[in-house]
Amino acid sequence: MEYKIQDIENAFVGEITENLGNNEYIIKINGNDNQIKILNMDAKGIEFLLNQKYHKAKYLGNTTNEINLVIDNVPIIINQHTNFDEIVYKNSGGGGAENAQLALKSQIPGKVVSIAVQEGDSVNQGDVVCTLESMKMQVAVKAHKAGSVKSIKIKDGASVAKGDVIAEIE
Repeated sequence: MEYKIQDIENAFVGEITENLGNNEYIIKINGNDNQIKILNMDAKGIEFLLNQKYHKAKYLGNTTNEINLVIDNVPIIINQHTNFDEIVYKNSGGGGAENAQLALKSQIPGKVVSIAVQEGDSVNQGDVVCTLESMKMQVAVKAHKAGSVKSIKIKDGASVAKGDVIAEIE
Protein backbone atom coordinates (compact mmCIF):
# COMPACT_ATOMS: atom_id res chain seq x y z
CA MET A 1 0.00 0.00 0.00
CA GLU A 2 1.20 3.51 -0.73
CA TYR A 3 1.66 5.91 2.20
CA LYS A 4 2.52 9.60 2.31
CA ILE A 5 3.79 11.48 5.34
CA GLN A 6 2.45 15.03 5.49
CA ASP A 7 5.08 17.70 4.73
CA ILE A 8 7.40 15.16 3.05
CA GLU A 9 7.36 15.30 -0.72
CA ASN A 10 7.66 11.63 -1.69
CA ALA A 11 5.25 8.82 -0.86
CA PHE A 12 6.54 5.41 0.15
CA VAL A 13 5.31 1.87 -0.40
CA GLY A 14 5.21 -0.49 2.54
CA GLU A 15 4.13 -4.10 2.84
CA ILE A 16 4.63 -7.11 5.10
CA THR A 17 6.51 -9.71 3.05
CA GLU A 18 7.15 -12.43 5.64
CA ASN A 19 5.82 -13.46 9.04
CA LEU A 20 8.74 -14.84 11.05
CA GLY A 21 6.53 -15.78 14.02
CA ASN A 22 6.74 -14.52 17.61
CA ASN A 23 5.51 -11.04 16.50
CA GLU A 24 8.44 -10.61 14.10
CA TYR A 25 8.03 -9.68 10.45
CA ILE A 26 9.99 -8.70 7.39
CA ILE A 27 8.54 -5.51 5.93
CA LYS A 28 9.51 -4.02 2.62
CA ILE A 29 9.66 -0.22 2.51
CA ASN A 30 10.42 1.26 -0.91
CA GLY A 31 11.95 -2.03 -1.99
CA ASN A 32 14.22 -2.46 1.05
CA ASP A 33 13.71 -5.32 3.53
CA ASN A 34 13.49 -4.37 7.21
CA GLN A 35 12.95 -6.54 10.26
CA ILE A 36 10.31 -5.46 12.75
CA LYS A 37 9.46 -7.01 16.10
CA ILE A 38 6.27 -5.89 17.86
CA LEU A 39 7.02 -5.59 21.58
CA ASN A 40 3.69 -4.24 22.79
CA MET A 41 0.54 -3.12 21.00
CA ASP A 42 -2.75 -1.85 22.39
CA ALA A 43 -5.43 0.73 21.60
CA LYS A 44 -3.11 3.56 22.68
CA GLY A 45 -0.09 2.69 20.55
CA ILE A 46 2.68 0.32 19.66
CA GLU A 47 6.25 -0.33 20.82
CA PHE A 48 8.52 -2.04 18.32
CA LEU A 49 12.08 -2.73 17.22
CA LEU A 50 12.82 -1.76 13.63
CA ASN A 51 16.17 -3.16 12.51
CA GLN A 52 17.12 -3.58 16.18
CA LYS A 53 16.29 0.06 17.07
CA TYR A 54 13.53 0.77 19.62
CA HIS A 55 10.58 2.98 18.64
CA LYS A 56 7.33 3.96 20.31
CA ALA A 57 4.26 5.19 18.43
CA LYS A 58 1.16 6.63 20.09
CA TYR A 59 -2.14 6.77 18.20
CA LEU A 60 -3.79 10.19 18.34
CA GLY A 61 -6.63 9.53 15.92
CA ASN A 62 -7.50 8.51 12.39
CA THR A 63 -9.95 9.06 9.58
CA THR A 64 -10.67 7.25 6.35
CA ASN A 65 -7.17 7.65 4.98
CA GLU A 66 -5.12 9.48 7.62
CA ILE A 67 -3.48 8.31 10.81
CA ASN A 68 -2.28 10.86 13.38
CA LEU A 69 0.63 9.48 15.39
CA VAL A 70 3.43 10.55 17.66
CA ILE A 71 6.49 8.44 16.83
CA ASP A 72 9.48 8.84 19.12
CA ASN A 73 7.96 12.14 20.37
CA VAL A 74 7.54 13.54 16.82
CA PRO A 75 3.96 14.19 15.61
CA ILE A 76 3.32 12.65 12.20
CA ILE A 77 0.29 12.46 9.91
CA ILE A 78 0.38 9.51 7.53
CA ASN A 79 -1.93 9.47 4.50
CA GLN A 80 -2.71 5.87 3.67
CA HIS A 81 -3.31 5.52 -0.02
CA THR A 82 -4.23 8.99 -1.17
CA ASN A 83 -7.09 7.62 -3.34
CA PHE A 84 -8.61 5.39 -0.63
CA ASP A 85 -12.02 7.13 -0.61
CA GLU A 86 -12.32 6.87 -4.39
CA ILE A 87 -11.31 3.20 -4.39
CA VAL A 88 -13.87 2.29 -1.71
CA TYR A 89 -16.53 4.31 -3.54
CA LYS A 90 -15.79 2.74 -6.92
CA ASN A 91 -15.64 -0.80 -5.57
CA SER A 92 -18.83 -0.42 -3.55
CA GLY A 93 -20.77 0.11 -6.76
CA GLY A 94 -20.05 3.73 -7.67
CA GLY A 95 -19.07 5.02 -11.07
CA GLY A 96 -19.48 3.79 -14.62
CA ALA A 97 -22.00 1.21 -15.79
CA GLU A 98 -22.39 -0.13 -12.27
CA ASN A 99 -24.69 2.79 -11.39
CA ALA A 100 -27.67 0.64 -12.34
CA GLN A 101 -27.11 -1.87 -9.55
CA LEU A 102 -29.49 -1.80 -6.59
CA ALA A 103 -27.20 -3.10 -3.83
CA LEU A 104 -24.54 -0.99 -2.13
CA LYS A 105 -21.88 -3.47 -0.98
CA SER A 106 -19.05 -3.22 1.51
CA GLN A 107 -15.59 -3.54 0.00
CA ILE A 108 -13.93 -3.96 3.38
CA PRO A 109 -14.68 -6.01 6.48
CA GLY A 110 -15.47 -3.91 9.51
CA LYS A 111 -17.77 -2.87 12.32
CA VAL A 112 -20.69 -0.51 11.71
CA VAL A 113 -19.92 2.69 13.64
CA SER A 114 -22.88 4.75 12.43
CA ILE A 115 -25.69 4.72 9.89
CA ALA A 116 -26.38 8.11 8.29
CA VAL A 117 -29.62 7.28 6.43
CA GLN A 118 -32.96 5.61 7.05
CA GLU A 119 -35.22 3.60 4.80
CA GLY A 120 -37.13 5.96 2.54
CA ASP A 121 -34.48 8.71 2.63
CA SER A 122 -33.40 10.28 -0.63
CA VAL A 123 -29.66 10.20 -1.30
CA ASN A 124 -27.42 11.71 -3.92
CA GLN A 125 -24.50 9.88 -5.46
CA GLY A 126 -21.58 10.22 -3.04
CA ASP A 127 -23.67 10.84 0.10
CA VAL A 128 -22.46 8.97 3.18
CA VAL A 129 -24.69 5.97 3.92
CA CYS A 130 -22.74 4.57 6.86
CA THR A 131 -19.34 4.57 8.53
CA LEU A 132 -17.37 1.37 9.08
CA GLU A 133 -14.36 0.87 11.31
CA SER A 134 -11.67 -1.43 9.97
CA MET A 135 -8.14 -1.77 11.33
CA LYS A 136 -8.68 1.26 13.60
CA MET A 137 -9.67 3.43 10.62
CA GLN A 138 -13.12 4.87 10.02
CA VAL A 139 -14.26 4.55 6.42
CA ALA A 140 -17.28 6.40 5.03
CA VAL A 141 -19.33 4.20 2.68
CA LYS A 142 -20.97 6.44 0.10
CA ALA A 143 -24.04 5.98 -2.10
CA HIS A 144 -23.13 4.58 -5.49
CA LYS A 145 -26.02 6.40 -7.17
CA ALA A 146 -28.79 8.90 -6.49
CA GLY A 147 -32.13 7.48 -5.43
CA SER A 148 -34.24 6.37 -2.52
CA VAL A 149 -33.01 4.03 0.22
CA LYS A 150 -35.19 0.96 -0.26
CA SER A 151 -33.72 -1.00 2.67
CA ILE A 152 -30.88 -0.94 5.16
CA LYS A 153 -29.22 -4.34 5.60
CA ILE A 154 -26.93 -3.49 8.55
CA LYS A 155 -27.33 -2.54 12.20
CA ASP A 156 -25.26 -0.24 14.44
CA GLY A 157 -22.41 -2.17 16.06
CA ALA A 158 -22.75 -5.16 13.72
CA SER A 159 -19.86 -6.62 11.78
CA VAL A 160 -19.85 -6.76 8.00
CA ALA A 161 -17.69 -8.81 5.66
CA LYS A 162 -16.33 -7.72 2.32
CA GLY A 163 -19.13 -8.03 -0.22
CA ASP A 164 -22.00 -7.82 2.29
CA VAL A 165 -24.94 -5.70 1.15
CA ILE A 166 -25.15 -2.50 3.21
CA ALA A 167 -28.25 -0.96 1.65
CA GLU A 168 -30.45 -1.13 -1.42
CA ILE A 169 -30.88 2.12 -3.32
CA GLU A 170 -33.42 2.42 -6.14
